[in-house]
Amino acid sequence: MAPKFDPNEVKVVTLRQYGGEQAPASVLAPKVGPLGMSPKKVGDDIVKGTSSWKGIRITVRLTIQNRAAKVDVEPNATSLLIKELKEPMRDRKKTKNIKHSGNLTKEQLFKVVRMMRYKSLAKEFKGTVKEVLGTANAVGCTIEGMKPTALQKAIDNDEFECPNE
Repeated sequence: MAPKFDPNEVKVVTLRQYGGEQAPASVLAPKVGPLGMSPKKVGDDIVKGTSSWKGIRITVRLTIQNRAAKVDVEPNATSLLIKELKEPMRDRKKTKNIKHSGNLTKEQLFKVVRMMRYKSLAKEFKGTVKEVLGTANAVGCTIEGMKPTALQKAIDNDEFECPNE
């Protein structure tokens, strides 16, 4: 027989999913089923919690206590950069391997870096800037018309001005 259910126990479940969309029950069922929750109900909670991230893949953290799920969105650098590019929604079934060829300003870059600072392992702010620039390079966007790799070299040579925080 299964162990007695403790109502005060807090369980944390994380999953990556497209924002604003219902996850298939086959994905949620193995994760929330053993905790005594309905995958459909949890899926609806996720849709409500991620509505501002429509069409962007994000990490969702479900904090489950007393059979009630609380949805927290934990964006990573990629999803923050794509959100800053403000691209229109696309049909994922038809368009694959898209390059996000937009252009960001320094202010938008620093805004993303400040959001990512708590996750970063870099000692200084400019180290985190370089981490996010690496992600921007992988996404395929530019910063003020320059390639992210060129900006990383400029930071190393103290030609690009980074704020302290």
